[in-house]
Amino acid sequence: MPPTGPRFVDATRPPGRFRRFYAVLTQTRPLLWFSRHVMWKLDPVLLRLTRGRVAGPLVFPTAVLETRGARTGERRRNAVIYWNDGDRITIAASQAGSPRNPNWYYNLLANPDVTFGDAPMTAVVVDDNDRERLWTLGDNVFPSFATYRERAASAGRTVPLIQLVRRTTTDQSSAERSPANRS
Repeated sequence: MPPTGPRFVDATRPPGRFRRFYAVLTQTRPLLWFSRHVMWKLDPVLLRLTRGRVAGPLVFPTAVLETRGARTGERRRNAVIYWNDGDRITIAASQAGSPRNPNWYYNLLANPDVTFGDAPMTAVVVDDNDRERLWTLGDNVFPSFATYRERAASAGRTVPLIQLVRRTTTDQSSAERSPANRS
């Protein structure tokens, strides 16, 4: 049976009171520390054990992004918040607004064939033309993104947006035959 991928997220719906309140909590120092030092390790395990139903962000849609290390080629798993834009899935390399992009961002730049929620996909960095529209959708899903963008901008960084496109069967077979993907 082929993988189904992550559940659909309607990003056109504005967040309710509880999601906005929870988003504010995620911006506090204790929860940011906990997220950066503990949950980033636990979330991929929780998502795998619960088949994608439970992760640290609780009310925000989260799935496991699996990349290959840019230097090592080792498999890396990170839980990321996502939203749908038609048949594409959008993720933000926000790193909670820190001055640096997350390591997984550099991994997918080097190796754009990724797995997201057990579905094979190809990562494409969003160009400037579509960013504003996609950020409007992303802010509906996770209101803290706006604060993260401000923090990153004050450090001189623009938060990258990435769209994930499902790979077709022919894309997968050619990627598997590629010498770069052989062990």
